[in-house]
Amino acid sequence: MDKNNLFHVKKRTLLSIAGCVWILAGVNVARLGALAYMGLDAIQWFYHPLSLLVFAMFGLMFLKMSFKHTRRIHGYSEPTLPFWNFFDIKAYCIMAFMMGGGIWLRYSGLVPDEFIAVFYTGLGLALAMAGVIFWIMFFRYAKTAQKLVADAE
Repeated sequence: MDKNNLFHVKKRTLLSIAGCVWILAGVNVARLGALAYMGLDAIQWFYHPLSLLVFAMFGLMFLKMSFKHTRRIHGYSEPTLPFWNFFDIKAYCIMAFMMGGGIWLRYSGLVPDEFIAVFYTGLGLALAMAGVIFWIMFFRYAKTAQKLVADAE
Protein backbone atom coordinates (compact mmCIF):
# COMPACT_ATOMS: atom_id res chain seq x y z
CA MET A 1 0.00 0.00 0.00
CA ASP A 2 1.23 3.47 -0.87
CA LYS A 3 2.48 5.35 2.21
CA ASN A 4 0.36 8.37 1.22
CA ASN A 5 -2.79 6.24 1.20
CA LEU A 6 -2.17 4.54 4.54
CA PHE A 7 -5.10 6.29 6.24
CA HIS A 8 -7.39 6.31 3.22
CA VAL A 9 -10.80 4.65 3.19
CA LYS A 10 -13.56 4.41 0.62
CA LYS A 11 -16.04 7.28 0.51
CA ARG A 12 -18.80 4.97 1.70
CA THR A 13 -16.71 4.09 4.77
CA LEU A 14 -16.58 7.79 5.71
CA LEU A 15 -20.34 7.60 6.25
CA SER A 16 -19.96 4.69 8.65
CA ILE A 17 -17.22 6.53 10.55
CA ALA A 18 -19.44 9.61 10.83
CA GLY A 19 -22.29 7.39 12.01
CA CYS A 20 -20.14 5.84 14.74
CA VAL A 21 -18.77 9.20 15.91
CA TRP A 22 -22.21 10.82 16.10
CA ILE A 23 -23.85 7.84 17.81
CA LEU A 24 -21.06 7.58 20.39
CA ALA A 25 -21.18 11.33 21.07
CA GLY A 26 -24.98 11.27 21.26
CA VAL A 27 -25.17 8.33 23.61
CA ASN A 28 -22.58 9.90 25.90
CA VAL A 29 -24.34 13.29 25.99
CA ALA A 30 -27.75 11.67 26.51
CA ARG A 31 -26.23 9.55 29.29
CA LEU A 32 -25.06 12.71 31.05
CA GLY A 33 -28.57 14.11 30.72
CA ALA A 34 -30.12 10.93 32.08
CA LEU A 35 -27.72 10.94 35.03
CA ALA A 36 -28.69 14.54 35.74
CA TYR A 37 -32.37 13.55 35.58
CA MET A 38 -31.73 10.75 38.08
CA GLY A 39 -30.00 13.17 40.42
CA LEU A 40 -32.95 15.55 40.58
CA ASP A 41 -35.03 15.64 43.74
CA ALA A 42 -38.21 16.35 41.78
CA ILE A 43 -39.01 16.20 38.09
CA GLN A 44 -41.50 18.80 36.93
CA TRP A 45 -44.12 17.80 34.38
CA PHE A 46 -42.63 20.06 31.70
CA TYR A 47 -39.04 18.73 31.79
CA HIS A 48 -39.67 15.83 29.41
CA PRO A 49 -41.56 17.95 26.85
CA LEU A 50 -38.70 20.45 27.01
CA SER A 51 -36.23 17.62 26.29
CA LEU A 52 -38.37 16.70 23.28
CA LEU A 53 -38.32 20.33 22.13
CA VAL A 54 -34.51 20.41 22.38
CA PHE A 55 -34.41 17.11 20.46
CA ALA A 56 -36.67 18.52 17.73
CA MET A 57 -34.69 21.74 17.34
CA PHE A 58 -31.27 20.09 17.24
CA GLY A 59 -32.61 17.07 15.38
CA LEU A 60 -33.72 19.27 12.51
CA MET A 61 -30.36 21.03 12.44
CA PHE A 62 -28.42 17.74 12.56
CA LEU A 63 -30.67 16.20 9.91
CA LYS A 64 -29.77 18.99 7.50
CA MET A 65 -26.12 18.70 8.50
CA SER A 66 -26.02 14.95 7.88
CA PHE A 67 -27.44 15.38 4.37
CA LYS A 68 -24.96 18.20 3.70
CA HIS A 69 -22.00 16.05 4.75
CA THR A 70 -23.33 13.07 2.80
CA ARG A 71 -23.52 15.24 -0.34
CA ARG A 72 -20.00 16.52 0.31
CA ILE A 73 -18.63 12.99 0.72
CA HIS A 74 -20.39 11.77 -2.43
CA GLY A 75 -19.04 14.78 -4.31
CA TYR A 76 -15.37 13.94 -3.79
CA SER A 77 -13.78 12.86 -7.05
CA GLU A 78 -11.25 10.55 -5.38
CA PRO A 79 -12.42 7.00 -4.63
CA THR A 80 -10.57 6.95 -1.28
CA LEU A 81 -9.88 9.71 1.23
CA PRO A 82 -8.24 10.08 4.64
CA PHE A 83 -10.59 8.71 7.31
CA TRP A 84 -10.83 12.11 9.02
CA ASN A 85 -12.59 13.57 5.95
CA PHE A 86 -15.98 12.49 7.32
CA PHE A 87 -16.09 16.11 8.58
CA ASP A 88 -14.86 19.29 7.00
CA ILE A 89 -12.87 21.92 8.89
CA LYS A 90 -16.00 23.92 9.80
CA ALA A 91 -17.66 20.85 11.31
CA TYR A 92 -14.56 20.03 13.38
CA CYS A 93 -14.51 23.60 14.71
CA ILE A 94 -18.21 23.47 15.60
CA MET A 95 -17.73 20.12 17.30
CA ALA A 96 -14.77 21.40 19.34
CA PHE A 97 -16.72 24.51 20.32
CA MET A 98 -19.78 22.49 21.36
CA MET A 99 -17.74 19.97 23.35
CA GLY A 100 -15.66 22.63 25.05
CA GLY A 101 -18.71 24.76 25.75
CA GLY A 102 -20.65 21.80 27.10
CA ILE A 103 -17.88 20.70 29.42
CA TRP A 104 -17.36 24.27 30.64
CA LEU A 105 -21.11 24.77 31.15
CA ARG A 106 -21.46 21.58 33.18
CA TYR A 107 -18.53 22.28 35.45
CA SER A 108 -19.03 26.04 35.77
CA GLY A 109 -22.09 25.74 37.95
CA LEU A 110 -23.76 28.53 35.96
CA VAL A 111 -26.75 26.38 35.08
CA PRO A 112 -28.82 24.15 37.35
CA ASP A 113 -28.93 20.37 37.09
CA GLU A 114 -32.45 20.68 35.68
CA PHE A 115 -31.04 22.48 32.65
CA ILE A 116 -28.34 19.83 32.17
CA ALA A 117 -30.95 17.07 32.42
CA VAL A 118 -33.35 18.65 29.93
CA PHE A 119 -30.80 20.02 27.46
CA TYR A 120 -28.31 17.16 27.40
CA THR A 121 -30.98 14.50 27.01
CA GLY A 122 -32.55 16.23 24.01
CA LEU A 123 -29.22 17.16 22.45
CA GLY A 124 -27.75 13.69 22.96
CA LEU A 125 -30.71 11.97 21.34
CA ALA A 126 -30.51 14.37 18.38
CA LEU A 127 -26.79 13.64 17.97
CA ALA A 128 -27.44 9.90 18.06
CA MET A 129 -30.22 10.32 15.49
CA ALA A 130 -27.74 12.03 13.17
CA GLY A 131 -25.46 9.03 13.58
CA VAL A 132 -28.29 6.70 12.61
CA ILE A 133 -28.93 8.83 9.52
CA PHE A 134 -25.28 8.49 8.50
CA TRP A 135 -25.62 4.72 8.87
CA ILE A 136 -28.78 4.75 6.74
CA MET A 137 -26.83 6.68 4.11
CA PHE A 138 -24.05 4.09 4.38
CA PHE A 139 -26.48 1.27 3.61
CA ARG A 140 -28.17 3.24 0.82
CA TYR A 141 -24.87 4.49 -0.63
CA ALA A 142 -25.26 3.61 -4.31
CA LYS A 143 -28.87 4.79 -4.54
CA THR A 144 -28.16 7.95 -2.56
CA ALA A 145 -25.04 8.81 -4.58
CA GLN A 146 -27.01 9.02 -7.81
CA LYS A 147 -29.74 11.17 -6.28
CA LEU A 148 -27.40 13.56 -4.44
CA VAL A 149 -25.23 14.16 -7.49
CA ALA A 150 -28.34 14.83 -9.61
CA ASP A 151 -29.75 17.23 -6.99
CA ALA A 152 -26.48 19.14 -6.77
CA GLU A 153 -26.46 19.88 -10.50
